[in-house]
Amino acid sequence: MALLLRFSRSSRYLQPLHQHISLTLSQSISPHPTNPPPPKPSLNHYYSDHRQNHEFYIPNFDNSKFKYFDLIRLGRSCGISTSSHSLRDEEEKAKRDEELKNNKVSSSSSSSVSWIDLYLPEKIRPYAHLARLDKPIGTWLLAWPCMWSITLAASPGNLPDIKMLTLFGCGAFLLRGAGCTINDLLDRDIDTKVERTKSRPIASGALTPFQGVSFLGFQLLLGLGILLQLNNYSRILGASSLLLVFSYPLMKRITFWPQAYLGLTFNWGALLGWSAIRGSLDPAVVLPLYLSGVFWTLVYDTIYAHQDKEDDKLVGVKSTALRFGDSTKKWVTGFGAACICSLALSGFNANLGWPYYVFLTGASGQLAWQIWTVDTSSGADCSRKFVSNKWFGAIVFGGILVGRLSS
Repeated sequence: MALLLRFSRSSRYLQPLHQHISLTLSQSISPHPTNPPPPKPSLNHYYSDHRQNHEFYIPNFDNSKFKYFDLIRLGRSCGISTSSHSLRDEEEKAKRDEELKNNKVSSSSSSSVSWIDLYLPEKIRPYAHLARLDKPIGTWLLAWPCMWSITLAASPGNLPDIKMLTLFGCGAFLLRGAGCTINDLLDRDIDTKVERTKSRPIASGALTPFQGVSFLGFQLLLGLGILLQLNNYSRILGASSLLLVFSYPLMKRITFWPQAYLGLTFNWGALLGWSAIRGSLDPAVVLPLYLSGVFWTLVYDTIYAHQDKEDDKLVGVKSTALRFGDSTKKWVTGFGAACICSLALSGFNANLGWPYYVFLTGASGQLAWQIWTVDTSSGADCSRKFVSNKWFGAIVFGGILVGRLSS
């Protein structure tokens, strides 16, 4: 038995097939026990739906007990739609899906446009993106340990050295940019496979590796100019940090603890700031301060790493986010507690006044908030919590400043 449905040429779903659909039902479903030659259908059984401009041809078999409505019921029981409305619904659904897809693409494109693309000359834009000029959070995270240390090294009751604060702020800006350039040069084979990083200048081909190396040389030259403003002890101490800076991008290929190595790198300023003021190091003050920064980095960069954990699995990159998995909050809670305890010990050894501990309580609350409320399955929420760490650094800096002035 055959059921033929013929649509008019106005049905755009079926134009490539010349608007004809043929559906053949096996003879095995026939109510007749035998397989006689099929009866000839009558020629006057048409149904037209002028609203949809569809025309249905329903054959009628005069000698068959298997009637038209039985055929319709059979089709519906088999999951076959015999209504023109189903095609219209499918058409509308496809149109909505296409519009939603276009809106997502448009939204993604607009969100990726920064002030770099709007205001800087076209030739400079790739270099600005390479240095992450539109993402200052990295500079803040690198600068705060320097500011903490410089302020701790100030004489009791006095403000910190403004010149040193300015020099270290500029140094953090340049060194962070240089670190990003080194990272992109060494990770260009990985960045092309990760959704969040595949548009970076070197990975996308906007800059060649040679151009990246040349830009790195320019950044390091400017950084050297700042380093030469410091005393000899600090020059040697500062230059020694380059070993950490250059080797950090390789750690994610070796260990599940690259965030700890980043902590050693990013918080070198906690040592350097004190030596720039005092000309040497006081381990009782600067070592707890340095360790507090390492533990802090383990908190915020583990949260940050959860954005890329699925891509990291695919490309074989390691991180504490993959190491900790569902236990992430327990681990970073421990790191957060160690960070606060280390800050308290450093402040105590530096003889800071009691207001410092009030600010430290506020910093503890900020750190606890981001740890307890972060949704590690949401990349957007992980990014928001990561960026909020600039306020943690600011609260600690405020506490050290007020504590030094009141000591």
